[in-house]
Amino acid sequence: MASLKSLRMRINSVKSTRKITQAMKMVAAAKLRRAQSRAEAARPYAERMERMLASLGTAVAGQPDAPRLLVGTGGDAVHLLVVISGDRGLAGAFNTNVGRFARLRIRELESHGKTVKILAVGRKGATYLKREFASRFVGEMSFAGKKVVGFDDAAEVAAKVTELLDEGAFDVCSLVYNRFRNVISQVPTAQQMIPAALPEADETSQAAGPQALYEYEPAEDQILAALLPQNLAVQIYRAILETSAGFYGSQMTAMDNATRNAGEMINKLTLNYNRTRQANITRELIEIISGAEAL
Repeated sequence: MASLKSLRMRINSVKSTRKITQAMKMVAAAKLRRAQSRAEAARPYAERMERMLASLGTAVAGQPDAPRLLVGTGGDAVHLLVVISGDRGLAGAFNTNVGRFARLRIRELESHGKTVKILAVGRKGATYLKREFASRFVGEMSFAGKKVVGFDDAAEVAAKVTELLDEGAFDVCSLVYNRFRNVISQVPTAQQMIPAALPEADETSQAAGPQALYEYEPAEDQILAALLPQNLAVQIYRAILETSAGFYGSQMTAMDNATRNAGEMINKLTLNYNRTRQANITRELIEIISGAEAL
C-alpha cells in the first residue's frame, strides 16, 4: 500500500497536469476559431479557381506545347506525394492518421509498379513516414517557428514542386492532408494537382443543351501560364489552412479528454488517500487502546 506522502505527491502532480491540459484546451479553442474561419474562407476561392483553370485547360490540353503544370509529363510512372501534417504533437491521432493514410497510398501505388517520392510539409508527418520510407524523401519543410503560416510559405512549397517538375523528377503530384470537417472529424484526403483534373464531356452535359462559350483576352495559354503556378500555391495554401484548423480541433478534443481523465484520476487517488488515512488512524487507535488495556 502506498504511503500517504506518496499519494499526496501524486495527487498534486495530477492536479498540475490538469491545469496544463486545461490551459492548452483553452488556447487551442481560441486558435481553432481563427484557423477555422481562415480555412472556410479559403475554400470558395480555391474551388472556383480550380474549376476555372480546368475549364481553361480543356481548350489547350491537347496542344503539344501545353503547360506541364496542366498536363504533366505525359507519363504515370513516378508519383510525388506532398504530405502536409502538423509540426507539433499533443493532438490525439491527428498526425498519425494522415501518416497512416499516406503510407497506405504509397503501398498501393508501389503495388501497381509505380515509383513514389515524398515531399513532407510538417515535422510530425515526416518523422512518421521516415521510419519506413526514408529512401523516398526528396524534401522536407517545416514552419514550426512561425506563429501564422501565410501564402508566401505555401508559395515556397509550390516553388519546390515546380522545381522538381522542371527537373523531370515526377510525373504525377498529389496533395495528402487532413481536410477539416468539424472539431471532432478531420478526413485524410488525397488531391491530385499535376496533371490537373480536367472535366470530361459526357452524355449528361450534352443533353443539357448548348453550353456557354467564352472568349478570353489574352489567349488561354497566356492566362494559364500566369495562373497555373498561382493555383498550385493556392491549393497548397488551402491544404495548409485545413491542416491547421484540423490540428487545433484535434488538440482541443485531446486536451479536453486529458483534463477529464485527470479529474477522474484525482478522484480515485483522493478516495484511496482517504481510505489509507482512515486505516492508519484506525490502526493507531487500536494500538493506543491495546496499550491502555495492557497497563
